[in-house]
Amino acid sequence: MSRPSPLRLRSASRRGLAWVISLLCLLTLFQPSVAHADNPLVQTVYTADPAPLVHNGRVYLYTGHDEDGSTWFTMKEWRVYSSSDMTNWTDHGSPMSLATFSWASADAWAGQVVARNGKFYWYAPMKNRATGRMAIGVAVADSPTGPFRDALGGPLVENGEIDPTVFIDDNGQAYLYWGNPNLWYVRLNADMTSYSGASTRIPLTTQGFGTRTGNTERPTLYEEGPWVHKRNGLYYLVFAAACCSEFIAYSTAPGPTGPWTYRGTIMPTQGSSFTNHPGIVDFAGNSYFFYHNGALPGGGGFTRSVAVEKFAYNADGTIPTINMTSAGAPQVGTLNPYVRQEAETIAWGTGVETETSTEGGLNVGYIENGDWIKVKGAAFGSGARSFQARVASATAGGRIEVRLDSATGPLAGTCTVPGTGGWQNWTTVSCPVTGAGGTRDVYFRYTGGSGYLFNVNWWQFSG
Repeated sequence: MSRPSPLRLRSASRRGLAWVISLLCLLTLFQPSVAHADNPLVQTVYTADPAPLVHNGRVYLYTGHDEDGSTWFTMKEWRVYSSSDMTNWTDHGSPMSLATFSWASADAWAGQVVARNGKFYWYAPMKNRATGRMAIGVAVADSPTGPFRDALGGPLVENGEIDPTVFIDDNGQAYLYWGNPNLWYVRLNADMTSYSGASTRIPLTTQGFGTRTGNTERPTLYEEGPWVHKRNGLYYLVFAAACCSEFIAYSTAPGPTGPWTYRGTIMPTQGSSFTNHPGIVDFAGNSYFFYHNGALPGGGGFTRSVAVEKFAYNADGTIPTINMTSAGAPQVGTLNPYVRQEAETIAWGTGVETETSTEGGLNVGYIENGDWIKVKGAAFGSGARSFQARVASATAGGRIEVRLDSATGPLAGTCTVPGTGGWQNWTTVSCPVTGAGGTRDVYFRYTGGSGYLFNVNWWQFSG
């Protein structure tokens, strides 16, 4: 049965992507002792250009969204995910799109969010309808998950170049950097939506940014995607290098505007995408490197996916070589299954998608027989006795199998989901569970008849 709904405008290739992911995971399903990969971080859509932000004990991850089946950088919105443990990521949807900016016509490309003065500022490039050039706008929100609103009603800066990044120094001075083929900066004012002085072009010297061969017009390795941060008094400028395919390199300086010294490669050319884009943060005592690749089925240079690796700086402050992995970063702590968890909090999922819920936030939908979601590292302690979930179905419903360790692992319980008369007509179902003790990966496996079965908004165990 089809699901006509204004909320469900996915292309057929989205469903094809989910089906192929499920197919590729069959070997894992029949090997319960083998841990499933956690990179890329999002499997429901293609994501690109990661920009992490640490705020109040969570990592918020801001990304672009490559449209399914793209043969160019076809991007219409930006998305937000967050995690408190680096493995279970909550989908917060799209709080900002081209429609947020009345003056923008296309190309919702790589941006970044920073927090200041109790607000959150999202700097992003897009095409200015009036000039036909790429320009950088800024939107503001009261929450890290939005919604974001255009702060200016027009571009903050415009010179046809892209990839803004913002760094706030210890003395409170904020800098906006951007550029391809050049590298620019301005000093932002305290309001974060204006700047003082003129745009300054950073000299791209081979000493500062390495030597590129075979391109006399661009003699240095700097290509695009700058990311600036500071550690132990040293300023780091990480960037996508050369083209194409890109790798990630970095330079350092004694101050936020230079002079820069090239330090070498961080991430070599890897990963089925001819572009890459860096983001670095410290969280819970560890350092993390975000990037993108083409690792999902159907992935490539225009259908990318965001991933993360944990790393440690060398003793002298240099950054080691970091390679892409399918394992990703280890979990920080555990997940509490005894508090309400959003269904769209996912370590890995096959077949499912997310959509806006009438109860607020998002829900998991487009569920078909055999689809599943993994939640990593749930700390059950002495054991759970029951499970409940908030569900809705416009068909006959189905079943939620609560399994441990793998999608075919021990069956802890089964909840029956009835038809509720609509995809957003919500009810709560519950069922007993057994054997769920200690810290375990939980797999919610969805079963039933043909077609779409039901939606899930949230879940919770009880002891």
